[in-house]
Amino acid sequence: MKQLLNTLYVTTQGAYLAKDGETVAVRVEQETKLRVPIHTLSGIVCFGQVSCSPFLMGLCGESGVALSFLTEHGRFLAHVRGPVSGNVLLRREQYRWADRPERAAAVARSVVLAKIANCRTVLLRALRDRAEADGTEELEHAARRLGRLLETVEGATQVEEIRGHEGDAARVYFGVFGRLIGVPEEEFFFRGRNRRPPLDNMNALLSFVYTLLTHDMTGALEGVGLDPAVGYLHVDRPGRPSLALDLVEELRPVIADRLALSLVNRRQVQASGFRRTESGGVVMDDATRKEVLVAYQKRKQEEIQHPFLQERVAFGLVPHLQAMLLARFIRGDLDGYPSFLWK
Repeated sequence: MKQLLNTLYVTTQGAYLAKDGETVAVRVEQETKLRVPIHTLSGIVCFGQVSCSPFLMGLCGESGVALSFLTEHGRFLAHVRGPVSGNVLLRREQYRWADRPERAAAVARSVVLAKIANCRTVLLRALRDRAEADGTEELEHAARRLGRLLETVEGATQVEEIRGHEGDAARVYFGVFGRLIGVPEEEFFFRGRNRRPPLDNMNALLSFVYTLLTHDMTGALEGVGLDPAVGYLHVDRPGRPSLALDLVEELRPVIADRLALSLVNRRQVQASGFRRTESGGVVMDDATRKEVLVAYQKRKQEEIQHPFLQERVAFGLVPHLQAMLLARFIRGDLDGYPSFLWK
């Protein structure tokens, strides 16, 4: 399963991707800068002015390699895929569940419970690491509130109710998230989550990593035969990968938030790598974006103990494993969806 860990990110503006036998050739000004065997890849992500030959698109489709196009600053534009994989009966059951409130609530509840538990774990770990630092009282209070919300969500039976509790948990968590940032406030100011566009450096970084994680989850769901667009927690919208966003919720604190904090606190990314646009939004420069992409790929190589399977797996395989477990639940092979609970 090693190929599932590898995603090719192309950020060089003006690059052209072409098929060269069974490899992907990356060309800049007609010079081949890189060749990558297609069988080693699980996905290709193109940022900005990066074009791709129709022959390579065909090769990606045949090989099951997800091909995504984003703006230079990470906003999703389009996704190219090959033939739909998986059993049509699985998708039909997925669609039926979306129209059955009790089934939709079962998945949504599992996802939100894991998200809240993982957010709480992030705060508790921070408390252990900084027992005497400023802000510990706020972190302790937020962790207790998240603990109470876990108990509340356990008893929720309606999707709308679950969404409301998820929103409350997000406000509690992001209300103290700035306390986890260990650099001067003027460099990475944070006063809550904002997006479209992000209005500060930290939100720009978080949004970018969330985009990368959503790309991986979308490909994982397609790989097991589920439709990424039909979810249970997020409302369906044209062009929105609602099911991918559902499963990303439980992984964001573990994979994305911790990575963003690590990059900032270890000064692997600097405030000078961000700039404000005329619209008021904040974007990363090319060098910072590449630093984040390299760190994200390294994080995907790290091994953890999967809480349900009880096996050592790479972080990069977690989206694929969670997609597989959800498919097994929908098929009736499991009694419930075992969401990802980080210890």
